[in-house]
Amino acid sequence: MIRRRAVILGAAGRDFHNFNVVFRADRGVKVVAFTAAQIPGTEGRTYPPELAGPLYPRGIPIRPEAELEDLLRRHRADLAVFAYSDISHEQVMHRASRALAAGADFWLLGPERTMLPARRPVISVCAVRTGCGKSAVARYVVKLCRERGLATAVLRHPMPYGDLLAERCQRFRTLEDLDRAGCTVEEREEYELHLKAGATVYAGVDTAEVLRAAEAEADVLVWDGGNNDFPFLRPDLELVVLDPHRPGHELAYHPGETNLRRAGVAVVNKVDTARPEDVEAVEASVRAANPGAAIVRLASPLTLEASKSITGRRVLAVDDGPTLTHGGMAYGAAALAARRFGAELADPRPHARGSIREAYREYPHLGAVLPALGYSPGQLRELKETIEATPCDLVLVGTPVDLPRLLGLTRPAVRVRYEVEEAGGPGLRGHVERFLDATVVAPRPPAATGPEPP
Repeated sequence: MIRRRAVILGAAGRDFHNFNVVFRADRGVKVVAFTAAQIPGTEGRTYPPELAGPLYPRGIPIRPEAELEDLLRRHRADLAVFAYSDISHEQVMHRASRALAAGADFWLLGPERTMLPARRPVISVCAVRTGCGKSAVARYVVKLCRERGLATAVLRHPMPYGDLLAERCQRFRTLEDLDRAGCTVEEREEYELHLKAGATVYAGVDTAEVLRAAEAEADVLVWDGGNNDFPFLRPDLELVVLDPHRPGHELAYHPGETNLRRAGVAVVNKVDTARPEDVEAVEASVRAANPGAAIVRLASPLTLEASKSITGRRVLAVDDGPTLTHGGMAYGAAALAARRFGAELADPRPHARGSIREAYREYPHLGAVLPALGYSPGQLRELKETIEATPCDLVLVGTPVDLPRLLGLTRPAVRVRYEVEEAGGPGLRGHVERFLDATVVAPRPPAATGPEPP
């Protein structure tokens, strides 16, 4: 007998995972709807019955979060489950107040209820906000594992914005794999550099299925988290990245503060471009919230592709979309590089097209920098039109995505590259290597020749 009815508030990631792990087989709770936020165009779909399971033969509707109160009342739901990330504590409680006023309880499912155990050692790389440089840290960890000859699979926080069935379990080895899967710009931002470094990337809606596939070919699993979410897998070594460009945010956003308080190693990144007093402030937060965590510092030096000069040039800075939008940053790597190398920023705002123009209205903190938004073919077209319409000498690409290739840009473009490096004191390398010494005995022998894993 159904005892409770629930609405899950999400953004096409954590919400689906929580449903699969906690609610899919629970006959005592019926999930009547998901709501969608943060990611444009994800509402109006249905979580398909093939993923929802036999208790949901018609699937589950996905509706805009603005309809929360109506959904709770119309379906007589008495439970609202919050399940997305990178949102201020204040905004979480506004959602809670809306649910409570509509007569529902408000739940937050924690790590112990939702993390999946793995048969391989897991190193998780998460953060306190989006845009902390987490993926560069994950690439560094993968590099350290591969230096030992360990087969390493990267499991990415899911970003299923297209065909949910097709994105149930995905394996990527090449850029052509991304093309075939129709990956969005946000997905490419997270996948491309891993692939170029020779890593295998797994992602998908059904984390349990993704995990089984990755375990079949890897000695070590690296969880590369999304936004500031906590891991979907139970980590054996938990790394959490902090950004001294935003001191105080590590204690003000959900679930980033949870990550901070769980961290085994707190990684203070970008110390080469942040103010020393802000680095100290972030480290003071770590010591106050999680005195048992080790603290390491990393730099994220910026370099220009092929050592091209941009000094004195008028450049259009294109940066990571989520970092600039719901991440709340007014600048990214391209804007920082323009400042460092003596370029003048061109302002794209008067030339923005369609949904790009709407993004500037929704995120008024943005200045003369262009977020690389491309959640649909139409938005990709509008992004290209905005770039081509903005008067500039060249396009400075700070997103990890190869935008000139993806968009077929006619304007000259220079890419900004950034990888992390140790910044003195106790290093991240030492923590990872000690973990591998204690956990991974030796790499597995090469697999027999045969078909690639799924």
